[in-house]
Amino acid sequence: MITFRKAQASDLPAIVAMLADDPLGAAREDASLPLAQGYVDAFKAIDADPNQLLAVAVDGVEVIGTLQITFLAGLSRKGAWRGRIEAVRIAGHRRSGGIGRRMFEWAIDRCRARGCGLVQLTTDKGRADAHRFYESLGFTGSHIGYKKSL
Repeated sequence: MITFRKAQASDLPAIVAMLADDPLGAAREDASLPLAQGYVDAFKAIDADPNQLLAVAVDGVEVIGTLQITFLAGLSRKGAWRGRIEAVRIAGHRRSGGIGRRMFEWAIDRCRARGCGLVQLTTDKGRADAHRFYESLGFTGSHIGYKKSL
C-alpha cells in the first residue's frame, strides 16, 4: 500500500538516489554514501522550516517517490499563499504506474489545507513528458522562468 508522508532523515539516501537517477540529475547529484554534508545540512534546514515540506511516497518501507512543497506568502492575488512544488521524482522501477499522479493529488491537497490559492511548479524545458503529465493534472504553461547560477 502506497502512502505519502513528511520525509525523515533516514529517507535521505533514497531521495538523493532518485534525484541522481535522471538525465539532468546525473550530472549534478552525487548519491554515493556517505552522502555529502550539503545534503544533510539542506535536509535539516528544510525539516526545521514550517513553510517547507519534503515529502516521500512509500510502499511498505521502500521510498519510491519524493517532492518538495514550499509555501509562499505573497501580496499579489490579495495576499494569497502559493504552494510551489519542486524536485519531483519517482523511482525508476516504479514510473508509469500512477504514483506520480497520486503524489501530486496528495501535494495539492496539502496546499489546499494550508490555504493556498495557487499551486505552481517549474520544470526544465527539455522534459516534454513531464510537461504533458503536468498539463494532464490541470497545470498550464503560463509563465517563463529564469535561473542564474551563483
